[in-house]
Amino acid sequence: MIDTYDFIESNQSHHHSYIYNNITLYNDSALNQAVLESKSLDLIITSPPYNVGIEYNSSMDSNDYKEYLEFSREWIENCYFWAKEGARFCLNIPLDKNKGGQQSVGADITSIAKKAGWNYHSTIIWNEGNISRRTAWGSWLSASAPYVIAPVELILVLYKGEWKKKHKGQSDINKEEFMSWTNGLWTFNGESKKRIGHPAPFPRELPRRCIKLFSYVGDVVCDPFCGSGTTMIESYLNKRQFMGIELDNKYCELAKNRFLETIEKGRGLFDEQ
Repeated sequence: MIDTYDFIESNQSHHHSYIYNNITLYNDSALNQAVLESKSLDLIITSPPYNVGIEYNSSMDSNDYKEYLEFSREWIENCYFWAKEGARFCLNIPLDKNKGGQQSVGADITSIAKKAGWNYHSTIIWNEGNISRRTAWGSWLSASAPYVIAPVELILVLYKGEWKKKHKGQSDINKEEFMSWTNGLWTFNGESKKRIGHPAPFPRELPRRCIKLFSYVGDVVCDPFCGSGTTMIESYLNKRQFMGIELDNKYCELAKNRFLETIEKGRGLFDEQ
């Protein structure tokens, strides 16, 4: 096992890459199809950003939402290009949004993904219990214009080609996990922005479940919006390979540091393999 880590130049551009054994993080854009090779990924897990240079959350202009959907189309098509036949895609997105006008985000992105070639398997409802965050009620105690807001997020489960994997691999999920997680209503808390230092981190439980439920040991997992490195950490701890992409230098550093802290805490776990 290699105990060192380093930044090396990416072959595709001037952007840097961070490599530790079979864990790789590219400081690049998910819109750059050349970052990863075609048909190289077994499982994609991500939560795409809203800060894509268009402040659609604070704007009533529907053109901004159209831009966001166009951005979504581009990177989702790239994911399809990078995915192997039989790859799975777990996409964590809001059910809807109400800032700057109501939009059916979940339905719209599902439609975009299907047009890109992805097949639909199911939707996991993640109940993160954020009802206390509510500030907008619309017309209070009146039928005039009430706001209906579900305190849940979606995890779209998509796949390329056929759902059943053609090759056999080693699964590491136990009976209790399998029975619990195949129930498509998942309840666990969200992650603290303050604690992680990132505006939209998801909790480690989300990628952990997706990794163990939808991939074999040794499979290649990807997060094209790697952010604070949560999927990278869980891929390493669950003995998967990992390819991550993150545009922001600051978040690359954050992901790298969180990852190295995890390795230090667990040193010795995998040294004999």
